[in-house]
Amino acid sequence: MSKKSIVTNGVMLNAYPDSIGKKLSDIIRVLEMPEFRGVFSLFYMLPTFFNSDLDRGFSVIDYNLNKDLVSKDDLEALEKLNIQLKFDIVLNHLSVASPQFKDLLKNGDQSKYKDFFINWNTFWKGNGALNEEGVIIPKKEFLDKLFMRKSGLPILKVPFPDGTEKPYWNTFYQKVNEDKTFLGQMDVNAKSELVWSFYEETLQKVSDFGCKILRLDAFAYLHKEIGQSNFFNKPGTWQYLERIKQIADKNDLTLLPEIHAEYGLHLHDEVANEGYQIYDFFLPGLTIHTIEKGNSKALLTWAKEIISKGYKTVNMLGCHDGIPVLDLKGKSVDGNYNKGLLKDNEIEAIMNVIMERGGRVKNLYDPSGNKISYYQVNATFFSALGEDEQKLLLARAIQMFMPGIPQVWYLDIFAGKNDYEAADKGGNTGHKEINRSTLSIQDVQNGLKRDVVRKQLEIIRLRNTSSAFLGTVRINETSEKEIDIKWVNQNEIAHLTANLKTCNFTINYTEVGETRIMSF
Repeated sequence: MSKKSIVTNGVMLNAYPDSIGKKLSDIIRVLEMPEFRGVFSLFYMLPTFFNSDLDRGFSVIDYNLNKDLVSKDDLEALEKLNIQLKFDIVLNHLSVASPQFKDLLKNGDQSKYKDFFINWNTFWKGNGALNEEGVIIPKKEFLDKLFMRKSGLPILKVPFPDGTEKPYWNTFYQKVNEDKTFLGQMDVNAKSELVWSFYEETLQKVSDFGCKILRLDAFAYLHKEIGQSNFFNKPGTWQYLERIKQIADKNDLTLLPEIHAEYGLHLHDEVANEGYQIYDFFLPGLTIHTIEKGNSKALLTWAKEIISKGYKTVNMLGCHDGIPVLDLKGKSVDGNYNKGLLKDNEIEAIMNVIMERGGRVKNLYDPSGNKISYYQVNATFFSALGEDEQKLLLARAIQMFMPGIPQVWYLDIFAGKNDYEAADKGGNTGHKEINRSTLSIQDVQNGLKRDVVRKQLEIIRLRNTSSAFLGTVRINETSEKEIDIKWVNQNEIAHLTANLKTCNFTINYTEVGETRIMSF
């Protein structure tokens, strides 16, 4: 693929290769339609682009093209459309079906990859007691510090050909069948130089595919150390991140570290201060709060912070995951309480509204398996807004006028509703499937006849093509029942004014020296 400078302004599509139709070539057919001309400059393609087997792509087998969904011709077609690519590297884990883990299973202690993954008992040796099941239970002072993404110990007991079972570190998903076949996202051991050789190879590979932005999925879990939470350990996480950045720089890649943490921890500040792009996980909840409460104060406070601190953000409303809520919270740090972007009761109100409208909840757990916090709510953004088309249009306009690169979930464009059948069918991990419905080409054609779809595309196209958004943004003072955001670049302007009582809004903008108005 040819080397081009990264798009610094524009709108990013977010989808799986088979989110529309059956494979990537079908999405390209849609992007080639006249209605989509000029709408997107970037495409965040989720990791079923690669070979994977669990968690809808985030359990990667290898970083080669998934030929069932993607071809090199597709990549050339996207380049002709001037659409640049964003991919994931799942830094923390690989599938049990990866060549590295399969070699470990086959050759055991004689495997080249013996230390590529983390044997739980080896890691904790001398720092806990062996239980009846042959698993070391860390000492209480260590166990209590662990940050858990699921109930129970983060392990998968792996059966080896010699009949033994060994526990391996497994922070995220696993699936064990009755016949003892299993799938799992196995944490890699970043203390192994083989892991870093793998990262070197992978970053070069995705760059050759045309990647410009590389999202570091689950990077905050990579560094592990006894006595720490094993979520964003310091300074170890920073050291790993710097080492990844050196590899990225060689491959013309911009890194986007993915981190979910309470606003009050200010980890987003720390990552941004190191010069990285950050995900604006705060915007989805703030937008729902703004529209449902008819109050812009919290949203605009955050917008002003982005501007004043010079954050480089990628924002979204809906996405392949849930609507973040934990991120908005305050946090006690070193004896001091740092405020959140919303109060706890305001966050609870957002959650309750979304759940009343059919949303599903993802929780966090302590080491004993007890729920300690809501993590995110799974719903389509349209359903979260009560399936109100005017509210969705206003939400889209707010997103397009916020600082940063707007990322747009394919289903939101078509005002997708909660898919309860898919969520129920998915069982314990099915909550995410509520917002991942596959659209047919016919669904797209039918959708393009709807006002809510055409108007969204109109707003998105303006954001993607107007040079006003290459300039500076100003948050104008208004009452808390209004929003007034203006972008200016020399003689070009784009100006959003919204009435939160009615959800009506107007966009004034210039085009080739002429002033134009969109009213919604």
